[in-house]
Amino acid sequence: MNNFIYEKLAVTNLKNNRKTYVPYIFTGVLTVMMFYIIDALSRGEGITQNTLKICLQYATGVIIVFAVIFLFYTNSFLIKRRKKEIGVYNILGMGKRHIARMMAVETILTAGISILGGLAFGIIFGKLMYLLLLKILHNSVDMQFSVNGTAIVQTVILFAGIFLLTYLYNILQIQLVNPVELLHGGNQGEKEPKSRWLLVIVGVAALGNGYWIALTTEAPLEALLKFFIAVICVIIGTYALFIAGSIVVLKMLRKNKAYYYNPKHFTSVSGMIYRMKQNGAGLANICVLSTMVLVMVSTTVSLYAGMEDILDSRFPRDVSIVCKQADVDHEEIIERLLKEQCEKAGVKITDRVWYRYGSMNAVLKGDKLENVDQYYPDNHFYYVEMITQEEYNRIEKKNVSLKEQEILTYTTNGKCGKKQINIAGQNYQVKKELSEMTSQPKSTAEMYNTLYIVFANAEQIERIEPFSYADKFNLKGDDGKQKEALEQIQNEFYEKIPDGTMESRMLSRSSFYELYGGLFFIGIYLGSMFIMATVLIIYYKQISEGYDDRERYQIMQKVGMSKKEVKRSIRSQVLSVFFLPLVVAVIHVAVAFKVMTKILGVLNLTNVSLFAVCTIITIAVFAVFYIIVYSITAKEYYRIVN
Repeated sequence: MNNFIYEKLAVTNLKNNRKTYVPYIFTGVLTVMMFYIIDALSRGEGITQNTLKICLQYATGVIIVFAVIFLFYTNSFLIKRRKKEIGVYNILGMGKRHIARMMAVETILTAGISILGGLAFGIIFGKLMYLLLLKILHNSVDMQFSVNGTAIVQTVILFAGIFLLTYLYNILQIQLVNPVELLHGGNQGEKEPKSRWLLVIVGVAALGNGYWIALTTEAPLEALLKFFIAVICVIIGTYALFIAGSIVVLKMLRKNKAYYYNPKHFTSVSGMIYRMKQNGAGLANICVLSTMVLVMVSTTVSLYAGMEDILDSRFPRDVSIVCKQADVDHEEIIERLLKEQCEKAGVKITDRVWYRYGSMNAVLKGDKLENVDQYYPDNHFYYVEMITQEEYNRIEKKNVSLKEQEILTYTTNGKCGKKQINIAGQNYQVKKELSEMTSQPKSTAEMYNTLYIVFANAEQIERIEPFSYADKFNLKGDDGKQKEALEQIQNEFYEKIPDGTMESRMLSRSSFYELYGGLFFIGIYLGSMFIMATVLIIYYKQISEGYDDRERYQIMQKVGMSKKEVKRSIRSQVLSVFFLPLVVAVIHVAVAFKVMTKILGVLNLTNVSLFAVCTIITIAVFAVFYIIVYSITAKEYYRIVN
């Protein structure tokens, strides 16, 4: 056979199947482009922040996994639609070896266009993404952008490997079946699926467990640890219920004669039953991807929009200095540093609070507070700070008098609610649970509960833990001068007290924008990629169903159904199936809202109203986008069916 015949056949096949191959190649170009851009950014010399580099590297890993799964999934649509065509080639005398060569040329063409086109657009739009990232990070530094050769090589190797694997999969599909099976390959799945009650039970149990975790988890750290378990359970439950549960529900509707034997429902229910086995997985994919988009975009947008709230929550005062060991010399060093550098820069210290305290990690179960060495991700764990009544009266400007076995308690999140607490083997009566403290305002942004205890004297605290020293204050003056003073204080502080810690809102602002801005960029970036995947899956689903439904609806018209009735039946089926994933995705997001607020609290975002507004807006925008995709793909579906 003439060698050029394979090239001609490959080009002709791609032209004849352009409705399926053009979106596939377009998606391949976008996927290659998005991978190259994010990989180039993570390797670029211009990005010097370690936290941001780590975030970008994780995003690169996500895109690799996504690209492998997604390109394999979309390829399965293509090979299914082409099995009949390949079967015809086989029956007309073309051997499977020749078919393999023809498909190799097709794969080389699609891979070449996808990789070269993706790299070209990646290089063109890489600079734009780079500038956008700097804008999000509030970075005004003139950092250089260049084309990254390593990223280009990595991109070519990765996607050449993926396209090679899809080619080998396609050849395996062709080699394992005979020509007759190939001719009917596009119609596989037409047999009515059985009711799989075991899978339904597994789906209900998995989804119920995921929902239960999301709704009952209270501790922020526990929420962070259990969230991924809940996600896995919900994904398993979603797939099981879409694949098996939908069939069971449809068969129940069919048994309801009053509902089923109605022109509006008869054809749509029977049609959905016929192919729900193969459509269920596709609908579950759309639902899971939609949920991922909604959660990812709403959370990252909330974090970025609530940056100032986060800083206010994380830094109740502008500066916080802590020495692990309370020492007079250390206190004098800090006092001198603050006085010298603030006077030199021309800024003033206000709202200053300093005190000695003991601290420990502890578990409060019943009335017993027990010192522990590690964190416990539940509501029984507390970070405990202990001060004397003398320090408390000085800070709060009170005149509290405690007896030897009396204490005051205060928690920044909720209430302790104890009348008596056993600490280090001693029983203490809680004289009063305080509602507020000047040095520690109420906050729900902490990973764990914080308990403050006021004792009668220092000896009681020293028997439990040694004293540390804390100094917290605000600064007043020009921002530039404040920054200058803080940098000088910080440098000299760590030189003379290396085991101490100093945190400030102003010096930490850039690192917070680096982290949350990076998360925002990645959330929008990956969200866009998942939306692209959702659109393509919806498109292929509509095209595939259109070809599957065409013959059946033509038969219905021949046996007496009017075009109006056929169109109404089509609309009923398409609307029901199309919008079901979106409805379920919104339910998933609504259930996950509570646990997401706990996780955002760990990240210092306590503005639940802001998160709610961002979530509602994200759902609304996505729903509009979803409807637009529906209107476009539904037209193509109707055209094929008619």
